[in-house]
Amino acid sequence: MKNRKQINLKTIFSLTLVLVLLVGCERNLSDEAVFATFPNTADIFTDSPVSLTDEFFRSFDPALGANPEAFGTDDDVAFEGNSSIRIDVPAANDPNGSFVGGIFLDRGVGRDLTGYTALSFWAKGSVTATIGLVGFGTDFEENKFAVERQNIQLSTDWRKYIVPIPDPSKLIQERGMFIFSAGGLDIIDSVPNGNEIGFTFWIDELRFENLGTIAQLRPSIFSGEDLTEQGFVGSNRLINNLGATFNAPTGEDITVGVAPRYFDFSSSNTDVAFINELGSIEIVGEGTTTITGQLNGVLAEGSLSLEVLGSFVGADTPPARDPGDVISIFSDAYTSVNNLNFAVFNDPNVQVQTQNFNNDQIVTYDNLGFVGLGWDGTNDVSAMTHLHIDVQLSSPTSPALTVELIDFGANDADGGGDDTGGGFVVPNSELIEGTWVGIDIPINSFTQPTGGGFAGSPNLNNIARVALISNGSSFIVDNIYFYRE
Repeated sequence: MKNRKQINLKTIFSLTLVLVLLVGCERNLSDEAVFATFPNTADIFTDSPVSLTDEFFRSFDPALGANPEAFGTDDDVAFEGNSSIRIDVPAANDPNGSFVGGIFLDRGVGRDLTGYTALSFWAKGSVTATIGLVGFGTDFEENKFAVERQNIQLSTDWRKYIVPIPDPSKLIQERGMFIFSAGGLDIIDSVPNGNEIGFTFWIDELRFENLGTIAQLRPSIFSGEDLTEQGFVGSNRLINNLGATFNAPTGEDITVGVAPRYFDFSSSNTDVAFINELGSIEIVGEGTTTITGQLNGVLAEGSLSLEVLGSFVGADTPPARDPGDVISIFSDAYTSVNNLNFAVFNDPNVQVQTQNFNNDQIVTYDNLGFVGLGWDGTNDVSAMTHLHIDVQLSSPTSPALTVELIDFGANDADGGGDDTGGGFVVPNSELIEGTWVGIDIPINSFTQPTGGGFAGSPNLNNIARVALISNGSSFIVDNIYFYRE
């Protein structure tokens, strides 16, 4: 922890959790048995941390760009009392890390928060910037009951902020008291471009409260959409985009992201699929079922109507190649790029999901107009001869598919003025419904400009996106990689 009057950096987060195991030999618990209870301390930080370690902040991993030096306390600024939490958000080029974030952990066995309805705190900024994330329930272990509120808008005056608790009855023994994350301020176009500047914000009077004026719980799954999908026996699919919206005392609606364990999920036909507590749909038989969810007794908006067709047959396993002859974007057969995003950009109608079959991951694109796969950094594919992609048409519509490469240019930046792109139109005759087709595209075929402001065909030195363009057809996709003959 860094105090503005006295610097004292340590790393003290070795917490000991004492587990008392009660072992009975063929005996039932007495009706008079007393179960363990946990402290219900509400305060987290007032003038100092409450029931936390002295060095109460645990940073995100510096290897991922987190800046642990940017967190401290300030004895000159406070909403009440004499001290506050001070966070100096770093600039993008700070050598110690480009963002700041982490958690506060309870120092003991956890707290009973069942009597509270919200996390609250006061905050202000040196400028009217945004905190990307605040919340609670993250402990860097299981994160069972994590709740996150995104994009808190700061003022240069002190203001109160709350994060509603979706279902307090779940928080019998919680250790994750607070989480936050913030990056630098982009003063030009609000799009991260590596030129963000730093700023400072302060947090004070951080605690849990029982606010009786939080009302109108509206939970949602699948972003509140009613989806229709096909699946295969032996696969699984996560229930995603879980949220809850509340009406706050100020009259504003507050939406938070919610961990799956807050929900009670159900399947209308458990012979077809069932759901575990992590929101994973396990598909076990042919037929149809509808997946729904409830949060604190309230039916969530959104559902999934699932038609299971039978067992899944995967694409052919790619051939063994020398690692130097392959640059893999998405394939379990090779080492692929880092942090692949299957829809770093996309049209609003496409539905994207990933599934696993016998440790082989695939991605499906339903109602595909366009979508871009993106990853960390760029790749020089100028020494490669082909791009391979396995596709299976899964809709009976007249198919169309164009594969596009996008090069970020010498500045390695998206939209930097020197981006180039080129596409290859897959012949319709190669797209067969229900059949895997391996498509091998010669690199020199990506020569036709495809619009979108691109100057011409990609120069192949800084490939950062592979895009798929269609007419609303649906596809299953696997094994996207560049290779050299």
